[in-house]
Amino acid sequence: MLNRGLARWLGLALLVLVLDQASKHAIEATFQFGEQLALIPGFFNLTLAYNPGAAFSFLADAGGWQRYFFTTLALGVSLFIVFLLKKHHAETRYALALALILGGALGNAIDRMLLGHVIDFIQIHYQQRWYYPAFNIADSAICIGAVLMVIDSFRGQAKSEKVA
Repeated sequence: MLNRGLARWLGLALLVLVLDQASKHAIEATFQFGEQLALIPGFFNLTLAYNPGAAFSFLADAGGWQRYFFTTLALGVSLFIVFLLKKHHAETRYALALALILGGALGNAIDRMLLGHVIDFIQIHYQQRWYYPAFNIADSAICIGAVLMVIDSFRGQAKSEKVA
């Protein structure tokens, strides 16, 4: 039986996963590959892009092995995160970070397993001069979780320095 603290964080990870998958399916049902819709002209588009690699299309043209590598990595990291959540479920910021990363990692792993690529659809740019690589809700959750982890590590350092 799950304790309440752990269940809360796993529920958040599940919410991230569901929102990620629902948004990807909605975009894929609405857009053709490469199609763009300017929501804030000169800054923010919705688009349909496929990423067979990792962040920033790292290893996108590696020949296909990366699909299995990144899927296996995401599943392994997810198991480790569940272990960490069991141990640290009472540490709010750290557990929040872990839950966001878990939901995001599983969302992108599902895409890789089922499709062989990750669906991206959020595009930030500056007019027609600079484009940030397209991303999705899972990527956003992973990044927010990573930032929270860094903040948590600095706050933990500050507490231990006060004690010393």
